[in-house]
This record gives sequence, C-alpha cells and structure tokens, in this order.
Amino acid sequence: MINTAEPQKDDDRKWKVLSSEYLYREPWFTVRHECVELPTGSRIPDYYVLEYPDWVCILAITKEQQFVFVRQYRHGSGHTSYELCAGVCEVEDVTPLASAQRELLEETGFGGGQWSEYMLISANPGTHSNITHCFLAVGVEPIVNSHLDSTEDLSVHLLSLDEVRNLLKTGAIEQALHAAPLWKYMAENKCM
Repeated sequence: MINTAEPQKDDDRKWKVLSSEYLYREPWFTVRHECVELPTGSRIPDYYVLEYPDWVCILAITKEQQFVFVRQYRHGSGHTSYELCAGVCEVEDVTPLASAQRELLEETGFGGGQWSEYMLISANPGTHSNITHCFLAVGVEPIVNSHLDSTEDLSVHLLSLDEVRNLLKTGAIEQALHAAPLWKYMAENKCM
C-alpha cells in the first residue's frame, strides 16, 4: 500500500554503481555495462543500460480532424506499419518541441497549429536512459513537401478517427510509444 501522506523521494531506492564501463558508443546507441548494488545489499554484476538521445512523437490532427500518420517498414520487427511521426531530439534543436516541429515538417510536410506537450513516457525505464516527449498538435496543415533523409522510406497518410480507432483495437499500431498517446487521446475524448 502506498502511503500518500509521506512524499516519495525520487532516489529513495537508488542503486549504488560499483563499476561502470562503456561497451559500445555511437551517436544513436550506446551500451553501458555496470555492476550495481541494491539498497538490500544484493548485487547485480552484469547490468546493461542503453543510452539514447531523447525521442519525440507527434499526435498531429489537421483542421479537418484527420490524424497525420506515416507508414514505414521496421527492420527489427520485419513489418510495415502505421505510426505517428517521430524522431530524435537533435543537439541543434533548442527544445523537444523544436525537435517535434522539425520532425513533423521534415517527414510529412505538415506544420502550424497549436502544440502542447501531451505526455512523457519511457520505452523501458529499466534499461533505457531516455524519455519520449509526446506532443499533441491540433489544426496542422500542409506547409511544404516532405524532405526525407536518404535512410528514410515512408508514406504519409491522413486517417479518420474511426480508422485510427480500428487500428488501435486490432493491434495494428505496433509501436507502444505511439499507441500510448493515441489511447490517452481516445480515453480523454471519449472516442471508444
């Protein structure tokens, strides 16, 4: 049972790092190996942390109430699926919001509208060091042609609320970091 009368400290169960070394370092993926000691005294000699830059994902809705999606192949799962526009917080981006607005414009050509930070989530706080900043952008419109990197191969789709609801209900949106803000939107707007 959680005692809500007593404030919880963020580090009250923090593990002690006994040793730490980097096994692999790349701009988009870094692996850290650590030996850690839990508050109970137990030790985990081989704990691995994956360091990534923070990510963004954008739940973008047009003035006509259509949801902006991309469809692309994901080599890890071997599937092509619908996803929200998403990407990495680049060093040159001043804020996660700037990253999100850049990603939406680059990948889809959509921009403008009213933006708000919608939720912060983690892919796996047990092993990942980063956060995903999810934004809700309403009233977006096409501004420019998309300009994809040479390593990006995706198509842009405008989906109705019914189509998005069906994708969620059938499990067709595989990316959990994208499904979470969509389910939140459906619940808050009583769309189920």
